[in-house]
Amino acid sequence: MEVLSRQTYLDNAATTYPKPEAVYRAMDHFAREVGGSPGRSGHHRSLEAGREVLRARDAVARLFGIDDPSRIVFTKNATEALNLVIQGVLTSGGHAVITSLEHNSVWRPLEAMARAGTSSYSIVEGGPDGLLDPSLIEEALLPSTRLVVCTHASNVTGSLLPICDIAELCARRGIPLLVDAAQTAGRYVLDPVGTGIQYLAFTGHKELFGPQGTGGLYVAPGWEVEPLLYGGTGSRSESSLQPDFLPDRCESGTLNAMGLAGLRAGVGFVTATGVDEIRRHEGELFERLSSGLLSLRGVTMYGPPDWESRVGLVLFNIKGLTSSEVASRLDAAYGICVRSGLHCSPLAHRTIGTLENGAVRASFSYQNTGEDVDCLLDALSDICRSR
Repeated sequence: MEVLSRQTYLDNAATTYPKPEAVYRAMDHFAREVGGSPGRSGHHRSLEAGREVLRARDAVARLFGIDDPSRIVFTKNATEALNLVIQGVLTSGGHAVITSLEHNSVWRPLEAMARAGTSSYSIVEGGPDGLLDPSLIEEALLPSTRLVVCTHASNVTGSLLPICDIAELCARRGIPLLVDAAQTAGRYVLDPVGTGIQYLAFTGHKELFGPQGTGGLYVAPGWEVEPLLYGGTGSRSESSLQPDFLPDRCESGTLNAMGLAGLRAGVGFVTATGVDEIRRHEGELFERLSSGLLSLRGVTMYGPPDWESRVGLVLFNIKGLTSSEVASRLDAAYGICVRSGLHCSPLAHRTIGTLENGAVRASFSYQNTGEDVDCLLDALSDICRSR
């Protein structure tokens, strides 16, 4: 195998790369030809910047099947969106239920609030394959439970959680559900309205193909959230009080309009390609990689084996090597980008038994090809033989 004959990017669960060309063009156009601050002035550049934000909001709403785009609040990432709900809903106390597959963006704010004595939380354990029995969530609910938080797909195991079942049981108890869709928005059909999800957090820079610094939160009608930040919104500026309507209530400060222009283009790519087609393609890549890994001695894979139960990432280890050693060799010797370690999700690694050393994660986007998978398998075969 020729060393560094090509660059292979398989770290799309962290951020997708490359982006569609339309994303680069949209951001360049905004920076060069628009340049104004959205919603802050009456001149044509500011007005066009504001229209770009509205177009991005409309595009996301259409993708998620949401009739009222004003229920989409833009944030800088999914972490901010998750914190917006966690800290907002539990501001006056209460209990939350989460799963053992959650990202630190869920666990850490809840732990900080618990240590401060303002709220409490319980963790429902997933299985060693990363799957979850929804009845365990119902068993964990208390009279004081004010929020259930659940990832749609684990960024560690790739496993899909039974969101529809969880939403149904939450509805029976009148408890709002916050879904972390960081790993599914753009690669899996999302229907928050039909599913009965009250809060849906998403990021723009993964499978929506937008730039870093973009993300958002869907807030269902009839549900509200307290802002994390207070300040200028470009609306009701004569008042000392934060606006009481969305999205302005939760969008203080100048928005990342250039990034949102890129996000709109990324969502346009997803819409034109089709979420079902994206999932079909990533499924082919998963089958190709998983079958190849099974043929390598000393390789252990984690997560559910069937494609219907997961998204396009594969977690594995090689016997006798740490995950960081494998990832470093893939990068330095073969030009292959993957991620090692705990992936900011130590709870999930504890669940599947990889907390001590972590694991290697290869993750796809629609931009990847079968050749990318073959390059990874060839490199791993070399590493397995030489370990």
